Amino acid sequence: MYRTNTCGELRIGDVSKKVTLAGWVQTVRKFGAITFVDLRDRYGITQLLFGEELNKRLEESPLGREFVLQATGTVRERSNKNPAIPTGDIEIELEDFKILNKSIVPPFTIQDDTDGGDDLRMKYRFLDLRRNAVKKNLELRYAVNRAARNYLHNQGFMDIETPFLIKSTPEGARDFVVPSRMNPGQFYALPQSPQTFKQLLMVSGYDRYYQVVKCFRDEDLRADRQPEFTQIDCEMAFVEQEDIISMFEGMVKAIFKDVKGIDYRETIGRMSWEDAMWNYGNDKPDIRFGMQVLNLKKPSSVYVTKTDQSSLIDGAGFKVFDEAETVLAIAVPGCSEYSRKQTDELTEWVKRPQIGMKGLVFIKCNVDGTFKSSVDKFYSEEKLKSIATTANAKAGDLVLILAGLEEKTRKAISELRLEMAERLGLRKPGEFKLLWVLDFPLFEYDDENNRWVARHHPFTSPKPDHIESMISNDPGIKNPAEYLKHPYANIKANAYDMVLNGNEVGGGSIRIHQKELQEKMFAALGMDRHEQQHKFGFLLGAFEYGAPPHGGIAFGFDRLCSILGGSESIRDFIAFPKNNAGRDVMLDAPSTIDEKQLKELQIKPDLQ
Repeated sequence: MYRTNTCGELRIGDVSKKVTLAGWVQTVRKFGAITFVDLRDRYGITQLLFGEELNKRLEESPLGREFVLQATGTVRERSNKNPAIPTGDIEIELEDFKILNKSIVPPFTIQDDTDGGDDLRMKYRFLDLRRNAVKKNLELRYAVNRAARNYLHNQGFMDIETPFLIKSTPEGARDFVVPSRMNPGQFYALPQSPQTFKQLLMVSGYDRYYQVVKCFRDEDLRADRQPEFTQIDCEMAFVEQEDIISMFEGMVKAIFKDVKGIDYRETIGRMSWEDAMWNYGNDKPDIRFGMQVLNLKKPSSVYVTKTDQSSLIDGAGFKVFDEAETVLAIAVPGCSEYSRKQTDELTEWVKRPQIGMKGLVFIKCNVDGTFKSSVDKFYSEEKLKSIATTANAKAGDLVLILAGLEEKTRKAISELRLEMAERLGLRKPGEFKLLWVLDFPLFEYDDENNRWVARHHPFTSPKPDHIESMISNDPGIKNPAEYLKHPYANIKANAYDMVLNGNEVGGGSIRIHQKELQEKMFAALGMDRHEQQHKFGFLLGAFEYGAPPHGGIAFGFDRLCSILGGSESIRDFIAFPKNNAGRDVMLDAPSTIDEKQLKELQIKPDLQ
């Protein structure tokens, strides 16, 4: 045996015990005739004491950082204890050691506060994974995986694997494609999700399915996206929306309990998609703080059931507001003392290309009860007070107002709300707030092609009382300028998203299980009969053999782990992630393949 114990398990009760450890050299410290070495493995660090005799051997065969070492000796109590590590009360007085392998000097220090940048650490990811900070992230990932599996197993779910080499049915994100050598000129696709397979499993009678599964999407990357990612993918038969919500509230609460020690007893709130967009500017609101959006002006064609506060800003002759499609405001707590430099900086922040606004209006609600604004030559103090009061601003608060096109301005006010909360420390990493967002539109309008596209995916069922509207109406849009008047614009999906701290961590729906309704859905998305059969004939055929009512949900496993771990990036919780260009810089992939492989696949690259 290379070791009798790990480097993280020995304690004061093990004094006088003879042990053998094996691991990597973290540090070497010489003190005259003796040397101290910190030996590290996956489980922790233990201090080794090299006495005078062994020290002579060290002079002949010096140890370096990351050498692999086997060390045998006796556990003794340390004179200078280290309370920062679990093994800090003891050390090993060595009798013998053996260098199992040497190491060249690593390109960065293998410790929490490393001097290695992101690119360097990703190139040498096998070294980065030795760091305690990364190890903790992977331990958390495993704990979330284990907690989810235990819960689902106890609820009667079966883990069933589905294929990775499937048929390409591009709808939404791009597929990764794989050429078939045995079928020249034909390609597999890597699955963007196991969606159709899990529905087929419901038809097959496996009424509770799950899989912790890899999915693949060829899309532009950012901090919370990778070309390959993991889902906790689940499906149930003979269920309605309430059954799904109840089941998976239970799973997430079990994960909180097992992984974070948090007994999440709060009732998980529910919010319609329209209310989320109206009050927060996005469909995955962070509800750890307030700062709800005040809709001062709304376009006539959107949110037709909502009432705005346009009377507060009308008639002042301020063209920016008068000519804007939408005017939106938030009240930022405790910021009325912002200087001119600070408000100018916020104006520049909203003008950045990522936000895209032309400017920013502010109202200072001074603590002495007065009101000062960047537009006070258009609005009296009484008007400013009315706007601020309607925005729920209090003395000492700062009201920020954006105006412009509806979609861009609503997105911008959402980003500004999150930015101000970040600056004020209102988005606490250790605080967790869950929310269900419901009643999404079933369709979105594609103005480029003048047709409907699925907001979620084409297998999502309409709300039961909206099915008749979908069946009885022609999906064609005769007047693009009035698409919102089309009956399909008001059809709601039987869909639900779980939101955690402003991130969508899970999303799903009750599925269409009748062939006729599924054909109607495909037709609404612009697929003729031939295309439906070519892409989804297998599913439509299965629905003719007694498909049960069914629905499911998929959780973004990487994202859930990153939120629970207090990180902005899912890359921190993936063992071997890609960079923002989709490259594995450690393997230098993707890469070219040799001419022989290309000939076998009958592929000729044309990169002109």
